Amino acid sequence: MASKSRFALRALIWAAIVGALVVAWLHAGKPDLDDAHLSLERSRRLAYVRAGEPLPGTPDLANLASRLAAQSQTIGAPVLIRIFKREFELEIWLKREGRFHLFQSYPICRWSGRLGPKIAQGDRQAPEGFYTVDAKALNPNSRWHRSFNLGFPNAYDRAHQRTGTYLMVHGGCSSVGCYAMTNAVMDEIWQLVTAALRQGQKAFQAQVFPFRMTQARLDSYKEHPHYSFWLDLKKGHDLFDAHGLPPRVRVCSGRYEFERAAVEADGSRRIETRCSQDARRAQSGTERTANLNGYR
Repeated sequence: MASKSRFALRALIWAAIVGALVVAWLHAGKPDLDDAHLSLERSRRLAYVRAGEPLPGTPDLANLASRLAAQSQTIGAPVLIRIFKREFELEIWLKREGRFHLFQSYPICRWSGRLGPKIAQGDRQAPEGFYTVDAKALNPNSRWHRSFNLGFPNAYDRAHQRTGTYLMVHGGCSSVGCYAMTNAVMDEIWQLVTAALRQGQKAFQAQVFPFRMTQARLDSYKEHPHYSFWLDLKKGHDLFDAHGLPPRVRVCSGRYEFERAAVEADGSRRIETRCSQDARRAQSGTERTANLNGYR
């Protein structure tokens, strides 16, 4: 029976691969590499779900306590979430000894749309950016098992008149602008985030990126219409990588601005719609130069 199950799963995956490549070709008129990759991954992951198998990369969900102990982590520690769309990965980071450490990476079962931010209601895009999630955003009785709202549109999205509602991380393997994790994985994520909020973390930061933000990967998108937006996201990404603390986030003149957080920071701080002192000084200097040039 086990061999028959494995054979059926392989057959489903190969059918998914062929179907995904055909869809990508027809959709783009040519084999667009990103579209083909995303279509293939969505089909491959759905094949696992239909076969009743866990997605590759799913941790041992029955042994959360021992996995926490192996990393000297405790349930209830402040949490931070990172999402990488192209890689279909969601990471949970937990705070220990003054900084956040990666606890676990989980496979995302499905997200909808292409690489790039959500722009408008109905575009089927999953959002990108920096968000804060508090207890009010949690829904234990979601139609998709359990869910939490990312908080789209945030201050940055509103500054660009972006629209949309109910953009979630949830169970299941279906998405219209959300990140679907399967019910079993969502149960573990739920345990970690609810314990953190119960223990006093007022909100946690969720960082959502189009792909792993290496310089080489970003450079390959220099001609992409969202390149400058992604360049700004990388600044926040790199600040967290360097210090292990969720950066302080502002929206200044319609752009993300990031600042290193204090050691006690846990990501609870909301995005501020104002410029830092350095940015204000730079703007004042630009305005003074423009005024002087006007008198010449």
